[in-house]
Amino acid sequence: MGGGHTNTMAAAPPPPVAGGGRVLLAAFLAASLLASAANAAVSYDHRSLLINGRRSILISGSIHYPRSTPEMWPGLIQNAKDGGLDVIQTYVFWNGHEPAQGQYHFADRYDLVRFLKLVKQAGLYAHLRIGPYVCAEWNFGGFPVWLKYVPGIKFRTDNGPFKAAMQKFVEKIVSMMKSEGLFEWQGGPIIMAQVENEFGPMESVVGSGAKPYANWAAKMADGTNTGVPWVMCKQDDAPDPVINTCNGFYCDYFTPNKKYKPTMWTEAWTGWFTKFGGAVPHRPVEDLAFAVARFIQKGGSFVNYYMVRISEGMLVTPVLPLQ
Repeated sequence: MGGGHTNTMAAAPPPPVAGGGRVLLAAFLAASLLASAANAAVSYDHRSLLINGRRSILISGSIHYPRSTPEMWPGLIQNAKDGGLDVIQTYVFWNGHEPAQGQYHFADRYDLVRFLKLVKQAGLYAHLRIGPYVCAEWNFGGFPVWLKYVPGIKFRTDNGPFKAAMQKFVEKIVSMMKSEGLFEWQGGPIIMAQVENEFGPMESVVGSGAKPYANWAAKMADGTNTGVPWVMCKQDDAPDPVINTCNGFYCDYFTPNKKYKPTMWTEAWTGWFTKFGGAVPHRPVEDLAFAVARFIQKGGSFVNYYMVRISEGMLVTPVLPLQ
């Protein structure tokens, strides 16, 4: 036979299995399914995330779904892919999804499931920043107005009413993502989640309830069993297994709080917000490109451009997989 020939003969069917053979076959099938699930899990080491056992330098960009119409989402996501991105990052906006206590809204601009399925359809990954405090230059940092009127509540501290409301929302989002099969181990796009947002610099202001709250938030999030890593940005004391990450204009100085955690830049600031009546900030693209290259040179393996809106013809230089 020639060297290029492929044997297309059908394999003979296996002989019937009886008695104890059925038990062995069942055990083998169960083990195979477990092995398959384990292979699909997203994990990490000191170098990078590992997706299906494969490590890569991941280039991400933030697209916040409520800031565009659903009709715009496919084009924005496709342009991001065409521009060289691997991951779409978005916050989850509590005040949009629960405008009145116990009344949920996941339609139109707030159709999070539809948005994430479009990310999957484009062949990209997703980083879901559940918060639910998100800042994001968004009204009330994403907190719904009704939250303010919960008796005895104090925001973002070791406070029972606040933690109960926060946990209920986080668990609702995680449950929805699982039921829609949107985590990577389910065949979905979500490879990473985030709890809280830039809380570390607030700890000295919040006082004695800050660290207990941060530790609680990390453990609560991890307890939802998403099957993907959780991160906390600008949280130097993030407890295991949560990964602390860097936000800023430059992150080449950054080192995670444990040697076995990867170096990740969850917000590479491409610009800055404009103050009323002030000058429009401008960051030269050459400066941003150099900052990203330097971060990767120093061991960084995940960079997210905050924000990104890639037009046709714009490119982000692709990066080769890590070996």
